[in-house]
Amino acid sequence: MKFAHFSHVWAKPGMTPHRRYEQLWRELRLCDETGFDYSFCVEHHFRPDESWMSSPSLYAVGAGARTKRLRIGPMGYIVPLYHRLRLAEEIALVDQMLGGRMELGLVPGINADYFRPFGLDYGARKSPTLEFVGYLRAAFGETQPFSFRGKAFHTEGAELAVMPAQRPHPPLWMMSRDPQTLEFCAREGINPGYFLVYPRAEAAPRYRKFLQDWKRTGRQQKPNIGYSSVCYVDETDQKALDIALLRASRAYEGFLPPAKSGQSFEERAATFAQMFIGRGEPGASEIMMNVFNPGYLLKNELIFIGSPETVAAKIRAAAGAGVFDTFMGEFNFSDLPEPDLMRSIRLFGEMVIPALRGYEPF
Repeated sequence: MKFAHFSHVWAKPGMTPHRRYEQLWRELRLCDETGFDYSFCVEHHFRPDESWMSSPSLYAVGAGARTKRLRIGPMGYIVPLYHRLRLAEEIALVDQMLGGRMELGLVPGINADYFRPFGLDYGARKSPTLEFVGYLRAAFGETQPFSFRGKAFHTEGAELAVMPAQRPHPPLWMMSRDPQTLEFCAREGINPGYFLVYPRAEAAPRYRKFLQDWKRTGRQQKPNIGYSSVCYVDETDQKALDIALLRASRAYEGFLPPAKSGQSFEERAATFAQMFIGRGEPGASEIMMNVFNPGYLLKNELIFIGSPETVAAKIRAAAGAGVFDTFMGEFNFSDLPEPDLMRSIRLFGEMVIPALRGYEPF
């Protein structure tokens, strides 16, 4: 198995963005020292009460300057928000600045509110994201200047000043549970993944098919499949639960719309839950309706909280059932105090990772 520090870079009460980023760099330096493989970030926009990460390239370069081993990248760039040629240039430059340590996640975006201020059509986001994979390979190809004529993108006679350190490009990721997108990922050699809001029992058949499709391409290298959720490790199960369980149930408070005047957290959560009744994915809808319920999260093992032994056992069982080999842990959530946060990361790196490193879920 492989392991990542995954960060939304949540807004923190009483912290400025600068202080929050300085805390993030401390987290990543510790991850680098204790055996983590990756660090990943999201790309979110226009919610000062939620995520403070709107520029994955700056995250990658900042993290790279403070670490030596970690492979680093966005999970992922919201492709439709960028000019395709400008994004290709930026990816190449980031990979060079990282000395070939970049991992490259590409996503179409899941929030229409990110698109409106840019004057972009949220409904037309998927096909340009998939087409960008071919565009990137042309931009980074041996033939320079390059040209590309696709349905969404058209470039004539452009020559990049800087090529990526990794050829033909950094490893690609695309977080998705969509069957057609997974077929595309298998065909194009892209690592997929999913989040805790999609039930592992429902994900498993889709990812087993993905593995079959990947194998049929004849590639010798196995893909990675990611899974992201909240994680907290402490000396004992009880201590971990006392410190982190309630906080873990508030980890994704940013999913909620901004609070109205006088509105309680419970009222916001109840309104949010109503949005998922009757949707086409009952399992995912149930999780979303209960994502702020600590008892539900713990009972269904959607979060990983406990001693090193407990967390290792839970992740091992989840990886086997959910067909993933790369755990992307969200370690910094809610108002978790920094001493607890850093102890959790250290225990995960020093005890959980060695316990799971040799395990191959597929």
